[in-house]
Amino acid sequence: MWLKIIIVVLFLAILASLSSALVFLLKDMGSQSRRTLYALGIRITLAALLMLSIFYGIYTGQLGSQAPWDRGPATNSAPDTTEPDAVNQEYK
Repeated sequence: MWLKIIIVVLFLAILASLSSALVFLLKDMGSQSRRTLYALGIRITLAALLMLSIFYGIYTGQLGSQAPWDRGPATNSAPDTTEPDAVNQEYK
């Protein structure tokens, strides 16, 4: 649960950094200010952290698909009685 919250917070921080970079770009047009560059650098760092947290979640199994078609073929819990057991036939 905490990982999903971290991912959402990182995504919102990326959006905030991107919007602040746009504001700095429009305000500092023609000047030598590097605020836009710093804001975009922060966005890249946040995006890398977001990707790392997603990869960590998938690796640990905290994130993953719960869709029924991703589970694989369904198996019956009852044993198959149409064919004789190979172990029993070996001793007969």
